[in-house]
Amino acid sequence: MKANLLILIVFTQFIILDVSSQQTNKIYESETLQIEQISPDTFVHISYLNTNDFGKVACNGMIVINDGEALVFDTPASDEASLELINWLENDREVKVKGVVATHFHWDCLGGLNEFHVKGIPSYASDKTIALARAAGYPIPENGFKKKMNLEAGNIEVINQFLGEGHTKDNFVAYVPSDKVIFGGCMIKALGAGNGNLEDANVAEWSATVRKVKSTFPETLIVIPGHGKIGGTELLDYTVEMFKTK
Repeated sequence: MKANLLILIVFTQFIILDVSSQQTNKIYESETLQIEQISPDTFVHISYLNTNDFGKVACNGMIVINDGEALVFDTPASDEASLELINWLENDREVKVKGVVATHFHWDCLGGLNEFHVKGIPSYASDKTIALARAAGYPIPENGFKKKMNLEAGNIEVINQFLGEGHTKDNFVAYVPSDKVIFGGCMIKALGAGNGNLEDANVAEWSATVRKVKSTFPETLIVIPGHGKIGGTELLDYTVEMFKTK
């Protein structure tokens, strides 16, 4: 009886933790930008991209704020929204933006990069992303890495790692160990989402890459997709199943 009760208590606490970890707290909203807090030091920024194929698309990015410093992962989709985000961080939150990271070369990741450069904010991406952005005529991140790069905001470390091709040849993820949050960008699909833009995709490798993401960061509790609602590791599983070829 006591053993069964203990199991029930532990299971209930796990469910409460799992549910609460995925709740969001909207702290800023305008016509062009929305910001939600999802964990003690991690936030989601949401902006909007007008596309020919999919209409007006909401695009997710991540912000990590700690001890007076911030890192931004993927720019908002326009210069206007990017400047709005920078102003919110510097004026409302009174933090220094230490850097901006583009997780792949598409416009919804680096379309607002020039506003960060005007402010003197360093930008980072993989060497592959820099090369693809240059070839596409898009804004070009300044600092590159090959497979893995760690950055810090205050006392918080964020791991940026390329684990294989999927949505694009260069897509990588950013993981916040302290909050157990992973920003999967457009490589990770929200529950119920369709295939999306496959123009630059490697569909054959996509599932295997997401499996590597899950095994590399096994303590993940919260997953931020490139578009749509955040969730838990079920988003990784959903993406694996969507692009499974064997």
